[in-house]
Amino acid sequence: MLKEIVIAIQAYRKAHDFIGKHRLWKWILIPGLAYMILFTLGLYFFWISADTAVSGLFSGLDNWLHKQHSPAYSFAAIMVGIMARLIMMFFYFSLFKYLFLILGSPVFSYLSEKTECIMDGREFIFSKPVFYHDIKRAIRLALRNCFWQTIFTIFILLLSFIPLIGSIAPVIAAVVECYYFGFSMLDYSCERHQLSPTESSHFIGQRRGLATGNGLVFYLLHFIPFVGWVLAPSYALIAATISLYHQNIDA
Repeated sequence: MLKEIVIAIQAYRKAHDFIGKHRLWKWILIPGLAYMILFTLGLYFFWISADTAVSGLFSGLDNWLHKQHSPAYSFAAIMVGIMARLIMMFFYFSLFKYLFLILGSPVFSYLSEKTECIMDGREFIFSKPVFYHDIKRAIRLALRNCFWQTIFTIFILLLSFIPLIGSIAPVIAAVVECYYFGFSMLDYSCERHQLSPTESSHFIGQRRGLATGNGLVFYLLHFIPFVGWVLAPSYALIAATISLYHQNIDA
């Protein structure tokens, strides 16, 4: 799995060179700017609502701790509050990610196929029926993954309220988040090779490192304000296509 994560990370460098060589910048900037604007607005409003929600949940506990005069209890409550906010932030990422995957599915479907055609050295021929079929599949997959990841996130959020176990909850949430995002990016290639959703899930499940590594770099790019947010979506898609190019998808 570690080797696959390294391959997925290296694919981002290859994607950068590929984009420059084949002049695909317009396919990076157009969806990237839309993503940056939506992400910035969503992050602002979600952080306010998340802080209000967590403060409300802990208001009764704060009053009780104040009466106890226990530094240990107070410290534990602060840590639980931080963990809860982090898990909720990951939950926001999940919902926002799937919303953008649905809205951006036409661009992502087109860009993924165009990338593979360039790598194959063949002409890209646009087909409306295939294009619409790919979009429908991407939307169905996004909704399905959103459902399962929401279930996992709720379970992890509950874990975060347990003082000691809760300390690793954000790490678990981050790994799950990376995997499911990378899964969505890799599935575009699986679809072109006629894999059903079940077959795609099995195929990517055997290559969890590729999915996790792809999602990992995607989220690390968010630590580069604005520029990273613009580059992250399309870079992730092209990197995913490149990382699967030499895999025997038809098997």
